[in-house]
Parts: sequence; structure tokens; C-alpha cells
Amino acid sequence: MLSLLFFIGLFSGLGQAKEKIYIPLISKGFQHQFWQAVKLGAEKAAKEFDVEITFEGPESESQVDKQIDMLQAALSKHPKAIALAALDSKAVIPLLEQAKAAGIPVIGFDSGVDSDIPVTTAATNNVAAAALAADKMAELIGYEGEVAVIVHDQTSRTGIDRRDGFVNRIKQKYPRIKIVDVQYGGGDHLKSTDLAKAIIMAHPNLKGFFGANEGSAIGVINAVAEMNMKGKIVVIGYDSGKQQMAAIRSGLMAGAITQNPIGIGYEAVKAAVMAIKGQKLPKVIDTGFYWYDKTNIDSLQIKPLLYD
Repeated sequence: MLSLLFFIGLFSGLGQAKEKIYIPLISKGFQHQFWQAVKLGAEKAAKEFDVEITFEGPESESQVDKQIDMLQAALSKHPKAIALAALDSKAVIPLLEQAKAAGIPVIGFDSGVDSDIPVTTAATNNVAAAALAADKMAELIGYEGEVAVIVHDQTSRTGIDRRDGFVNRIKQKYPRIKIVDVQYGGGDHLKSTDLAKAIIMAHPNLKGFFGANEGSAIGVINAVAEMNMKGKIVVIGYDSGKQQMAAIRSGLMAGAITQNPIGIGYEAVKAAVMAIKGQKLPKVIDTGFYWYDKTNIDSLQIKPLLYD
């Protein structure tokens, strides 16, 4: 009789076992170390808040259609919430409207969308960060001369904000600096290298180059190195992967903006959990940014934000 009661109690308990909350995260890609660091932060939060997550993205940051397919597939699983780093700030809106209609809260991370549907977005203030990159560029080239820009794309919120943050600050504050070209390399370092080489050949007096994400910055570094322009062109980047850190230590790159990718992933999952519970969130969660160069790359403030 006791054994029977034990098994009844056991199966009754299993029946009441609480199913884990599932939150899919759709990123912009996987080819950069940046996204691996974001994933690390998301996994840390998932463990802390005892939720199940998946983290996926297309092979290339130019694959908008593939990201939309991933978002569609994630929504079909009826998650409690979904987190998205949109490759195209407009193309995903119809699916976000579906999520809203289904009562699934959407959390933006890294890159927002042109819609009020996301409950919040955990991201760097990219306009302000790129403006800081412009200030550093101006200082390093003596406040005059020609500069060029390679951006990852002109469809994502990060691409638009970093381009505009840099270009507008130069135009507004540094009248003796001329931006001779802005090109888009899809975040691919090989394509960005080719674009940077073409710009350098077309503008022999170029004094500075800004690469607006990890792939763009590596492309510019490669072009400057392959064309023996080290020391002649000031290179400023964005993000902080292994190749960029090596370039700063070697003097090939003057410095870069580092974000807080682990913090972005962590805050995205934390916000999703809060949204599921109906808790209030700010429209934007600013995860911060910093300038780093050879002088502070090993400092206690910067070192935890770098990744390799």
C-alpha cells in the first residue's frame, strides 16, 4: 500500500513539473567573435533566470531573407518571448506584428527596428559611440584632411546609426575634414578589404579610415597593411575581436570603440524574462561603450569587454 502511494505521489509530482520558459534569440550572424560574446552573456542570464534559450543567426550579415526565415520558424514554436537583432530595421516588421498579435513580447538586442513593437532594446548608443570615433579621428589627423568610411550595411539600425553618428559629427564639428567616400561591405572582411583598397587608390591623400564593425574594421586593416600604408593612414575601428586587438598593439590601428557584447546578451534575456512576467522596462537599455587604444587596452575597465 505504501509503495502504491509512493508511485502515485511520484507521477503526480511529474505531472505538475514546471516547464521551462523558452526564449529564442535571433542574432545578425555568427561570423564575428562579437556574436559569440553576445551568446555568452545570453547563456549566463539563461542560467541565472532558469530559462531555456536558443541562439542562432545567418552565416552572413547580408542574409536578410534567411534571418526572416529564422524569425518565422522561431515564432511558429510559440515562445513566451523572442529576442531579435534585426539585419533590416524594416523588413521584419510584418513578423513582429504577428508576434504582437499572438501576445509574444519582442526584445531587441544590438540593433533595433523602425517600430514601437519591441518592448525594449538592449544596445549600444551607436550614434554617440560613432561620434566619439569621429572626435578621435579628428584629433589623430590634426583636424584636417580626407577620410573614408566602410560600414557593414545601410539597412540595420547599427549600420545606419554608426554611419550617421560618424559622418554627422565630422560635418558639424570639423569643417576642414572631408569625407570622400562611404561604402558598405556587408560585414564581410574580404569584401571590405577590396572596397578599402579601391578607396585608397582613388584617394591618394587619404588620412583616415573608419571601419564601422568588426568585419569592416578588419577589412580596412588588411587593405592598409597590404598596400604598405601603415603609419600613413589613421585607422579607427568598432568592436574588439582578436585581430583588432593585435592591430592596435602593432600600431596598424589607432584605436576602436568597444561595446559590451556580453552585457547586450545578458540584458536581452533578462528583459525577456521581465516582459514575460509583465514587469515594466525602459524603451532602451543602454549597455555602454568605450574608446580603447594601446594606452588602455590592458586596463581593468577595458579588458573584460574585449573578446578573442
